[in-house]
Amino acid sequence: MRLPALVLFALSLAAAPALAQAVPDYGADLERYDYPAPVQWFEVPGRDQVRMAYLELLPAKPNGRAIVLLHGKNFCAATWYETARALADAGYRVIAPDQIGFCKSSKPEDFQYSFQALADMTLKLLQARGLTRVTVVGHSMGGQLAARLALMHPERVEQLILVAPLGLNDRLTDGSSYTPLPQLLATEMRTSFESIKAYQLAAYYHGEWRPDYDRWVTMRAGMYQGEGRRRIAIAQARTSDILQTQPVIYELDRLRVPTSFIIGMLDGTGARHEGPPRAVRAAPGSIPALAEEVVPRIPGARLVRMEGLGHSPQVEAPAEFQRTLLQVLSTRGATAR
Repeated sequence: MRLPALVLFALSLAAAPALAQAVPDYGADLERYDYPAPVQWFEVPGRDQVRMAYLELLPAKPNGRAIVLLHGKNFCAATWYETARALADAGYRVIAPDQIGFCKSSKPEDFQYSFQALADMTLKLLQARGLTRVTVVGHSMGGQLAARLALMHPERVEQLILVAPLGLNDRLTDGSSYTPLPQLLATEMRTSFESIKAYQLAAYYHGEWRPDYDRWVTMRAGMYQGEGRRRIAIAQARTSDILQTQPVIYELDRLRVPTSFIIGMLDGTGARHEGPPRAVRAAPGSIPALAEEVVPRIPGARLVRMEGLGHSPQVEAPAEFQRTLLQVLSTRGATAR
């Protein structure tokens, strides 16, 4: 029997003490966690000891195009590896950074988090790698960041692909209460393997968990295990704050680059709904429902629906997602549908 997503979430939290998972201390910068490809470093200009980690995959037979992959809040560059490998095999040069405040990148306590600042850092990295025009693929929070980057510098973006993007509504205007930073920090300080898994089970994977998802939960939980716990919690709380205060919905109709949305139709992120997970596509506030409203407002935008998948199709169904992404990349001039 399949239970409603919110019921599964509550049951998972209730069972957490009995199911406590042994998680290694990977360090707040994942310094003891190996990525599936060599990590490179970009020293941020004008900031001592502030650097961005990134993966770069070069194709054996270049097709002349470059792609930057932007991760979500609960993900890292490593989560993109299978997608990056498939893109490189298809001829694309691929860069997948860890944003400032995330994963292996620096987490300076005096950094002023904003989507503009993160976009500016990403552009500086691309410039340092000699890339002046790229396709930008952003997932979840990375989709919101990708949209901001394209709005700031449309001349640098040849194609924009948003995978389950956040920021498609203004949650505070829509009735959600503002969560102050100290409360966000307190929540982040309670982060554990069990809390991450419970949330992702309900919101990302529509109540259906596979053991191979555990590695990404362990990766993220491992940042909170040691003495750097508070440092990663502060960075994550500050990015939670910009998610609630800097929606991109009011500006999406100004996008002037070829734009596509790839949406898992069982994505429960943001849904105000307590029914079965597979009914979430029409739930108010869910990404599938918001995408149906938003895409027609963006000149020339396309909506690509992935049936039976949730918030992270690149993790849930890698081969299917890669085929879909490569098809979207080949039709950058397509009109909306």
